Amino acid sequence: MHPKIKSVKALDNYLLLVTFDNNITKKYNCKNKFKNPLFYILKNKAFFKSIKVDPGGYGVSWNDELDLSEYELWSKGQTI
Repeated sequence: MHPKIKSVKALDNYLLLVTFDNNITKKYNCKNKFKNPLFYILKNKAFFKSIKVDPGGYGVSWNDELDLSEYELWSKGQTI
């Protein structure tokens, strides 16, 4: 079981700062996602900054079609 997401903040250079409910914070680089055409829209900085935590903390999302799971952010994020 992975910790749930407590908060997320979009930083410059397409980084996400994600705080989990165990009080560990990780930095996740979204630039790796640009290989997938679905994620091209994240290059729009205003859209990128519109990210929010999903209900229950099971992921983060920008809209109904574009999201990242808590597993992805926890396993591939860099602890800071």
